[in-house]
Order: sequence, then structure tokens, then C-alpha cells
Amino acid sequence: MKALLPWLGLVAATAIVPAGVAAAPVLLVSVDGLRPGDVLDADRRGLKIPTLRRLAAEGAHAGGVVGVLPTLTYPSHTTLITGVTPARHGVVNNLTFDPMGINQTGWYWYASDIRVPTLWDAARKAGLKTLNVHWPVSVGAPVDDNLPQIWRTGHDDDRKLLRALATPGLVDRVEQGGVRFAQGIDESVDADANRVDAAATLIGVLKPGFTTVYLAGLDHIEHEHGPDTPEAKAALERIDAMLGTLVAAATAADPDTIVALVSDHGFAAVTTDVNLFGAFIAAGLITLDDGGTKVKSWEAMPWFAGGSAAVVLARPADAALKAKVAKLLAGLQANPATGIASIIERPEIAKRGGAPTADFWISFKPGTETGRNPAAPLTSPSASKGMHGYDPSLPEMRSTLLLWGRGLPWKGDLGEIDMRAIAPTLAKLMGGTLPTADVLGLK
Repeated sequence: MKALLPWLGLVAATAIVPAGVAAAPVLLVSVDGLRPGDVLDADRRGLKIPTLRRLAAEGAHAGGVVGVLPTLTYPSHTTLITGVTPARHGVVNNLTFDPMGINQTGWYWYASDIRVPTLWDAARKAGLKTLNVHWPVSVGAPVDDNLPQIWRTGHDDDRKLLRALATPGLVDRVEQGGVRFAQGIDESVDADANRVDAAATLIGVLKPGFTTVYLAGLDHIEHEHGPDTPEAKAALERIDAMLGTLVAAATAADPDTIVALVSDHGFAAVTTDVNLFGAFIAAGLITLDDGGTKVKSWEAMPWFAGGSAAVVLARPADAALKAKVAKLLAGLQANPATGIASIIERPEIAKRGGAPTADFWISFKPGTETGRNPAAPLTSPSASKGMHGYDPSLPEMRSTLLLWGRGLPWKGDLGEIDMRAIAPTLAKLMGGTLPTADVLGLK
């Protein structure tokens, strides 16, 4: 299938599925950070992943999925269930914009931030029971049985928070065997295993028509150790066995289940942190308090996105302020050490579906990321070994789509596809519609 670049704008509104295909339950599983080559080139990469290979061999797969701006977890996962760009669905970063640092590193946890219908809505309108286990941006989502993703500090009070926000009684239900449900802040592979056990049990009991499950462990390991490392390979091999458990549970509940295995972005090795925050302080655009730890005032603020960063102006209509920031960014880009690949402004950001409140967008070359320490030098060794958030046009940022099931109307290589095509396709497969999606589904 010909690639559909994610900044082409509104193309069409409904998925196209061949006539005569019966509606079926859909299990949508995301393995954060899974690259298409990890599955399609498993032998060369030395990966033992029989479940993923089976799904690819017996079903259909994308050669790569072109993602959104930015290629981060929360914006991408919201595109995966809405079929629209971040500019339209409203989840434009992982972290909310918080220039004064008062939100305690708050993420876009709440489904109320999603401005368009989701696959959960489509399933409900189709009369299907829904189940969610840990999908991003799911607090308060229209899900019948919801274990949303939420955390604050990792303190045991977070467990009380989850119980308050989950479907009443659902946490107790999954903990009946004595195993505590994993803390939201826990992104380990062990936590993935815990959530998969919970999801498999609930699928067997509830028999939902649409299920979403999110696994974070591979992404966590790739950040910590880098992609293509022994640690990342071991994590994926463990996750592959978990996927086998989920597929078995779903097909036992209904043999006609269609499995959609997705990821949100690719991954690139990283070596260098760039201290944008320090550069803005030095330029007088950010003022810290006397202790040098908190923002006292700001004129322009970088909004970090891993391999990229938005820049928000306190006064977007102030031409002098905009010119000052543009001059600062041009100077940073002229320094080869920063690895800045491109800088775009509002019109181009809008064209690409990025944050409407961003006045500038900085894209780094793979290998460089936004640093978090305002006291660091302009460049320093990176805190992470792997990163995403880079320009979605880069091959390294391609994500994964595998479709499998006995009633699936496609087989083999679908080519390169647009991430926005996934949601309307899944809606149609489960007998629903998603007329607000940006592009046609798979043909």
C-alpha cells in the first residue's frame, strides 16, 4: 500500500473493508517501541519471537507505519484509537505544558483531553462490551471495564488512586488470586507480565468485543540500554510469550477474534543531551527564582519531546519576542554539536498535525535528545541510551502493525501505511464506524 504521509491533511472518513467480511471481536495490543524490523527481520537480529512471527506469517503486516508529530507514546496511542493527528485529537505530547512546574510532571492521563471519538466510542455504538488494561490516556474513558494508566509518585496511595479511577470492583477482581496489580509507574517487563495475566483473565470472564492492552517494558529497556542490545532482545522475547497468552485467551473467548498488534514509534540509539533549557535561561527568556531551581517567569519555554521539542511563546503576537527566539534557535542550529536537523514554525507545524500552541518545533538528528538538567553544559553525554520523538518521516521512527485472525480480509505485506488508517480499519472490522478519522482505512 502506498505510504500516506501524516501531514497530508483530511483525506477521507471511513475504513474500506472488503464486502462480506463479518464483524468480529478485536484485541488491540500495543508493544511500545516495537520496530517493524524486529518482527520482519527477526532472524538477522537474532530474535526468538514465535508469536510475533506467527501473526506476521499467517496474517497481514505493514512494512512500516508512518507516525505523527511527535513520535511519542501518548500522542501516538491517541492517534491509534482515533485516526487523527495530535492537533485534532488534543494529546500533543506526553507531558502537559507546565512552564511553572506546578503539575508534578503531569502526563496526559485523562480521556477528557481527547477531542474526537475513539474506538471505545465506536465499539459502544456498535453494542460491544469493552475492556481496557493500561492504555495511555484512558482515565475516564468510555470503557465498560477499565484499568486505566495513571500514577503520581509510586507510593502506595497510587493504588488507592487507581481503585478510585478504575471501574468499581475491577482491581479487586484481578487481585483475587493474591497477586497485586502492577503500579502504573512500573514500566518493567515484570509489570507487563502482571498486566497480561490480568487482561487474559478478564478476557476469559468478560468476553469483550473490543479490548485494548498496552505493554511498556520494551520501551523502558530500550531507553535504558538502547535498541538492538542484549537487554532489549531479552525483553522482547519475554513479551512475545506474553502475546501468545493474550492471543490464546482472546481466541478461546471467541475463535473469530481479530488481533491487531501495534506500536507507537520506532527507536534510535542516543549519545548526546542538548540543554535547551539552559540556553533559554542564558538568553533571558526564562528567569529562575533565587534558589535557581524553580521558574519565576518566562517569555518562551521549550516543551520537551525526546528527539524534538516544541517552543511556546508567552505572547505569540509579540513580533520582537518571536524574532528573539528565532535568532536564538538559529544560533543553536548553526552549532553542529547540537544536532538540530530542522526548525519549523506555526504554519508548518499545523500542516504536520503538531501542537497548535507551539510557535516553533525543533527536530534533532537521531543520536541527540533534549536534556533535562538546566545546570548542564549545552551538550553532555545522554541520560538515555535510546530515544524516539524524532521527525516521523525518518525510517528509524517507523512503527509496527500486524493483523491476524481467521476472518481477516488481507494477507501478507500491506506496504508502508499511515498510522491514522489503523483506527477506522479496526472500527469497521468490529462492526462499527469512525467517521471522524482523517484518512481511509486499509483497502
